[in-house]
Amino acid sequence: MLQHDLTVFIVDDDPAVRDALGLLLGVRGYRTAVFASAEAFLQGWQAGWSGCLLVDIRMSGMDGLSLQRELRTRGCRLPVVVMSGHGDVSTARAAFKADAVDFLEKPFDDIKLIAAIDEALARARANQSEQQRRKHSASLLNELTPREREVMQLVVLGRHNRDIGPALGISVRTVEVHKARLMSKLGVDNVADLVRISMLDQ
Repeated sequence: MLQHDLTVFIVDDDPAVRDALGLLLGVRGYRTAVFASAEAFLQGWQAGWSGCLLVDIRMSGMDGLSLQRELRTRGCRLPVVVMSGHGDVSTARAAFKADAVDFLEKPFDDIKLIAAIDEALARARANQSEQQRRKHSASLLNELTPREREVMQLVVLGRHNRDIGPALGISVRTVEVHKARLMSKLGVDNVADLVRISMLDQ
């Protein structure tokens, strides 16, 4: 199953594990990139990368949990699947608390591994879609005139047209015109959707 523009980033300090994972995922159509350490991944990491992270919990130098925390600090939203050759409840709990998609013990079952990666990539696609939606909505908000933006802000506060007019020093009819135009520009037809998109303007 080809994952198109999404990449599985493998971070493990064991070269045998990196090779095995790269081969396993490669023959199944996944695009992979491998790193020998958390530090190497952080050095190469770019904000535009999309996909998921498959990381060993225990490595020389920075461990997998520390990498998760550092990536969150940097605003990285790559979903993480954690691997461990020494699985225990406290470590698994810490991984999930850091928002890991799954916690897999080595040697892991190939089916479980693929299922975890597919779930992580599904989250990555959902994140991408949300970011694109927010970007599109923000661009639509930029098309509003200053007056339309004022009307929108009062509408989302629950103010009625008859109250907005006097507040802005315009007629109720003019309020209705501005409201109709701004909703048309934003591609919404109800106040609930208007509230949702207006939250990007905070």
